[in-house]
Order: sequence, then structure tokens, then C-alpha cells
Amino acid sequence: MANASALPAARPAPAPKRRVSPAKRKQYRAAYLFLLPFFIVFITMLVIPLVYAGYLSLFESKLIGGDVFAGLANYVRALTDSQFLASLGRVALFFVVQVPIMLGLSLFFALALDTARARGSKGIRLLIFMPYAVPAVVATLMWGYLYGPDFGPIAQMARAVGFGTPDFLSPENILGSMMNIVTWEFVGYNMIIMYAALRSIPGELYEAAEIDGAGQFRLAWSVKIPAIRPAILLTVIFSVIGTFQLFAEPSLLNAIAPDAITNSFTPNYYAYNLAFINQELNYAAAIAFLLGLVIAVLSYFVQLGTERSARRERRGLA
Repeated sequence: MANASALPAARPAPAPKRRVSPAKRKQYRAAYLFLLPFFIVFITMLVIPLVYAGYLSLFESKLIGGDVFAGLANYVRALTDSQFLASLGRVALFFVVQVPIMLGLSLFFALALDTARARGSKGIRLLIFMPYAVPAVVATLMWGYLYGPDFGPIAQMARAVGFGTPDFLSPENILGSMMNIVTWEFVGYNMIIMYAALRSIPGELYEAAEIDGAGQFRLAWSVKIPAIRPAILLTVIFSVIGTFQLFAEPSLLNAIAPDAITNSFTPNYYAYNLAFINQELNYAAAIAFLLGLVIAVLSYFVQLGTERSARRERRGLA
């Protein structure tokens, strides 16, 4: 007689599949139908162009032979291109100087408007946010007129009071002038993000802090800013993306300050000129891919640094 232990164990019976009711199936179909336009636009406007640009970056156009497979030659060329590397350094300096100023102002205005002492906050919010509603093209043209050394109001007022005419569009000052334009445009946008996060903080935290005797400064530093860290991180990531994609400002200021802004002033502007002026579509596609990689890496490290800082704070409080 065979040993009972040698017999194979009986397999458990499979769990019965739950049937989806007709009403649920109808809801699922409706949900997929509403999501379909997004996926169509996402695939046709983002995925397909990205795949096509990646395909172009692997080829090289020659006078004899047409397009030939070049592998990573365009990427190697970009990494040794002094113009591309200089444009990356220029926007990196832009990011290091302009973004802290812009986000610092946004945080200051958000905290000021969130205090109970702020009067007329709705009107002030609208005034601060209004520059963001102005298209970047219009904003750049407006500031270009204000910066004008001959007929600009700033130069005229400087001459009227006896000062020399400031040259905001010189090669030495053009980057700072552009920083001012972008700051003016996006302080209100970032302020709204931070202010919305502040309004979602539970009132119990404020009450507990006030019972402990915390003033407005202590309340902002110890309660409000830590509570809206995800919103601040979001604005930093948006700023990383926006900084390395600068295009409208240099392309428009180039017309009034050609000596200060070259065709490779920013990476995005350089890629545009390569593609549509020099007709180097393959090399422009490689630069665009490298620029996207730089943005993704920087955004990752910004998020990673913020998470590590938050973990250290939590360990310190434990």
C-alpha cells in the first residue's frame, strides 16, 4: 500500500471569478471613453514626435548619399560642442540666480496674503498674478521697450535726473534683464500654487502653535513652510523645466540686441536655429534629447534632495 505522504497534495480550488455587473461594465466603458481623447492627444502630440525625433537623432544628412545612419555621433558631437555647452552653462547660471529670487518672492507674497492681517487680499492676489496672464511674447516686447537705451522710459528718467543711460541690453547685462522678465512673469503663478497649499493646512495646527505662543514669523517658519513643502517642490521642478526651455525671451530680444544674444544663447534657442535656420534636423534632435535628459536628471535630484531633507527632519523629531 502506497504511503499516504507520498501522494501529491490536492491543489486548492481556484477562487470563483467575480462577474462584473452590466452597470459596472457600462461605467468602465464610459470611463475609457472619457480617457480616450487624452490618450489620442498624448500619443499623437508627444509619444510619436518623441519617437520620430529619437529616430532622426541617429542619422546624419550628407550632401552625397543623403541621410545615413550615424549611431551616437550626433550625441558625441553635442557633448563636445562649445556653443551647446556654453548655452547649458548660461541657463544653469540663470537657474541658480533667478529661481531662488523668484520662488523667494512667491513664498513671501503667499505667506503675507495668508496672514489674518492682510486686507484686500483678493485684489492683491489678482495684481500679483496678472503678469502671468500676459503672453511671454507680449511681456518680452514690453520689457524690451522699457529697456531701450534711446526711447525707453527707464533711460529717459535716468537722463532726466542726471544719471548715465543704463544699457540693459548689453552683453554683460542681458542675462540679468532676462531674469527680471521671467521673474516678473512667473512670481504670481508660483505664488498661487503656494497660497493654495497654505489654504489647505488644517486650522488646528495654527491653534496649537498659537497656544504655544508662536508669533507670525515662528508660525510661518515652523508650521506653514514645512506643511507646503510638496507645493514648493512642485514649483522648483516647474522652474527647472522652464529655465532649460527658455526660448521666447532670447528669440525676441535677439531682434533688438543682436550683439548680446547669439543664436546659441540658450539650448532650446540653439536647437531651433540648428533645425530651422541651418537645416541640421538630425543634430537638433540629438540636442533636444540631451536637453530633456538634463531636465529629467536635475528634476530627479531636486526631488531626491527634498525627500532626504524631509526624512532627516522626521528623524530629528522622533
